[in-house]
Amino acid sequence: MKTSQKKQPEVGVAPKFKRVLLKLSGEALMGEDAFGINPATLERIVGEIAQVTALGLEMAVVIGGGNLFRGVAPGAARMDRATADYIGMMATIMNALALQDAMKQAGLSARVQSALNLEQVVEPYIRNKAIRYLEEGKIVIFAAGTGNPFFTTDTAAALRGTEIGAEMVLKATKVDGVYTADPKLRPDARRYDKLSFDEAIGRNLKVMDATAFALCRDQKLPITVFSILKPGAMKRVVTGEPEGTLVYVDA
Repeated sequence: MKTSQKKQPEVGVAPKFKRVLLKLSGEALMGEDAFGINPATLERIVGEIAQVTALGLEMAVVIGGGNLFRGVAPGAARMDRATADYIGMMATIMNALALQDAMKQAGLSARVQSALNLEQVVEPYIRNKAIRYLEEGKIVIFAAGTGNPFFTTDTAAALRGTEIGAEMVLKATKVDGVYTADPKLRPDARRYDKLSFDEAIGRNLKVMDATAFALCRDQKLPITVFSILKPGAMKRVVTGEPEGTLVYVDA
């Protein structure tokens, strides 16, 4: 009979949640490079994840593939859209395997589950199995998006987060929250500490794609947008410290 591998939580610091889903873009893995996976950046991101899981928090990850290929990128302009999207899904599998390997080297236990059937390389997505892994203290990395073309990995994050009973989606970006305007173009742009789904829709703020955002709103699954480039930001989010932008559902 297998025993749980769940580690004892860090003493003195308590997370606000039992289980979260981290949405990590493929571009986040590039670091300062123009393409691919930057090893130092990958190692740093895994270190941030390790800080969070050391608290006893259960974590799943949805990984994008934009550092390798995107179905809506200029390079895919002449391709059939469905074909391009399937190529993008396979890029997420490559990123997921790289992330799993980096986690293993850091002493973390992780499993990759794919929405595309590629059983020689990764496990197929099975909801109950994913939940069991989480309960055992393993990190579950969801690859290949939803397994369907025309849907983004944002939508995959909302869908998987709902399916596994996550209490929050952590959307890791290169910006430290949601702003009134693009802070790169408007230095006077103001960051929101929190706002409701309805406020975000009314102000036309692009937190996630419309399908993902609607699913999170309907399922009452809050989202926190934070910067993956900011050391300790993810840990501050899960422990309830002021960080990023919280998007919540009105009671």
